[in-house]
Amino acid sequence: MEFCDDDLSKFEAHGAAPLPTIDQQGHVECDGARIWYASYGTGSPVVLLHGGLGHSGNWGYQVPALVKRGYRAIVIDSRGHGRSSRDARKYTYELMASDVLAILDALQIEKASLVGWSDGACISLILAMKAPQRAAGVFFFACNMDPSGTKEIEFGPTLKRCFSRHAKDYALLSATPDQFNAFVDAVDEMMKTEPNCTKEQLGRIHVPVSIVQSEHDEFIKQDHAEYLAETIPNAKFVRLAGVSHFAPLQRPELFNNAVFDFLDKLAS
Repeated sequence: MEFCDDDLSKFEAHGAAPLPTIDQQGHVECDGARIWYASYGTGSPVVLLHGGLGHSGNWGYQVPALVKRGYRAIVIDSRGHGRSSRDARKYTYELMASDVLAILDALQIEKASLVGWSDGACISLILAMKAPQRAAGVFFFACNMDPSGTKEIEFGPTLKRCFSRHAKDYALLSATPDQFNAFVDAVDEMMKTEPNCTKEQLGRIHVPVSIVQSEHDEFIKQDHAEYLAETIPNAKFVRLAGVSHFAPLQRPELFNNAVFDFLDKLAS
């Protein structure tokens, strides 16, 4: 029977599935911060970038599936998230993309496929714009690339459960466990002011991209996702039925199959 956690009650209580045994992990010093990463398996590298306020453990249903499929899964805690530190500067997606490049350099990975969720999707696409030679392709799930793409947020029960889990995990993992509220404010400020990619900038992206949008996404307008797919050259639009912004947690098999379809096409 397919796993299902549509209301995130399991996630709030227990988090995602535990990540498997780590093959390699560490911190990389980058531009005033220590960025944590972990690597699992062997094969073609796939970098998984989590959403805002989350951490790498949110990929617990994806990492084992990727390793089983023959990929090397690399997770990164974004600057200030999870086990990664930050300095006093404001968060920016471009700075976070530089952090990812630093991890790739440290691991001596010339090119990787990028799977980004929410803020992680924006980081992935900015990396692909900044250093296209390092991105084999971008699986862009549930994010906007300019302010017009976001909805008015209704803070309902599902969002409250997710936020509760994030607060617990921050307290467990962060080097500043008592600063969650300040962390939320700093990330929220970035989300309100970034990204601001123009149509011309999007039109210059030439790596393979899938724009993936959930039927019930709480944050992102579907017409914005469709605009991205129409504007980025040769991008593909994928709609995930029956799930929301939290599809990797709600119905992992559905989400993973979309990721595998993207990765398999990159390899063909």
